[in-house]
Amino acid sequence: MDHTRADVLVVDQAGQVLGRPTLTLVVDTYSRCIMGMHLGFDAPSAAVVCLALRHAILPKQYSSAYELQGNWGTYGLPQYLYTDGGKDFRAQHLEQVATELGIVLCLRRKPSDGGIVERPFGTFNTQFFSTLPGYVSSNVETRSPVAETEACLTLIQLEQLFVRYIVDHYNPAIDARMGDQSRIGRWEAGRIAQLSLLGERELDLCLMRRDHRTVYRSGYLQFANLTYLGEHLAAYAGESVVLRYDPRDITTVFIYQVQECKEVFLTRAHAQGWETETLSYAEAQTLSQRKREAGKAISNRSMLDEVRDRDQRVKKLQKQQKQNGNAPKPRTAAQPDIVGTDAPISVSSSLVNSPATEPVTESEPETIKPKKSVPYVRVYDYEDLKRKAGLL
Repeated sequence: MDHTRADVLVVDQAGQVLGRPTLTLVVDTYSRCIMGMHLGFDAPSAAVVCLALRHAILPKQYSSAYELQGNWGTYGLPQYLYTDGGKDFRAQHLEQVATELGIVLCLRRKPSDGGIVERPFGTFNTQFFSTLPGYVSSNVETRSPVAETEACLTLIQLEQLFVRYIVDHYNPAIDARMGDQSRIGRWEAGRIAQLSLLGERELDLCLMRRDHRTVYRSGYLQFANLTYLGEHLAAYAGESVVLRYDPRDITTVFIYQVQECKEVFLTRAHAQGWETETLSYAEAQTLSQRKREAGKAISNRSMLDEVRDRDQRVKKLQKQQKQNGNAPKPRTAAQPDIVGTDAPISVSSSLVNSPATEPVTESEPETIKPKKSVPYVRVYDYEDLKRKAGLL
């Protein structure tokens, strides 16, 4: 596993350039398949490492929005995890996770071992990122002077295109070091038994971000300036709970409570009005800061309206660039390290999420009062709603 900065600029909710995201890859040493990844603006840390590791371990399912021709079939718990000596790989949190999951952490035996993960980084930059709007070469002399004006992809859109490239082009391609065997073919041939599956909740305890919150009356929670509602949470009104979340999408969070020195899973909580939408933690922070500076109220409804408006502006910009013929052409790339015909990824397909249903008007959390009985609160299953909307 290792990190690198992607050679492409992405934009935020308002279409303003955010910069180059950081890409974390988990590569299988035997087959050279990409097992898992993390793409975001968080600096390399133990938390980012754990999110990439979680993605590598779990089976991967993607919605129709990704337009995949195949499946990302690699998953499973590794026996060894090889890294360099960076402080993010030597953090106590990662050691605790590895101990919990039975993974042996190893430092690279020699510098040349880094090529196993560094070579794919070069391939992605020359064969994938160079075909996208907003591409910036790592070489200052060959860097496009109009990269910032061309940039129009959001982080979520970039991730969708990158996942499509890995699943349909990179993993199925033939690696020069393996003769005529594809990476995914070598992975399948080398698997001597059916891999055991770990539950998502089991990995949540180890790999997701963690925070504490107090449950308000009627089962409400406040997190990242959003109001969340969880079924049966009203029974824990006034109590402190542990909140676990994936920073790439905080519309659904997982609630635990410490009981007898162990965290026990209680339920899921969902951001009201965000049934068929996604929102990262970084996006939520940016939205909140912008609204504070403008002196505007922060609520689920106001943040959702801005995200929808952003999506429309990005879609309009992409359409204008296509009509004006400003879409960047693939730049001359260095000789790739793989054998095969990896076609460029098209950016013209629809990547904007479908509109969500109208959100419920929010109210301020009420003062906690003792109650004789706990009312039943109907909460929709966001995962089911997203699945029906083609987002899962």
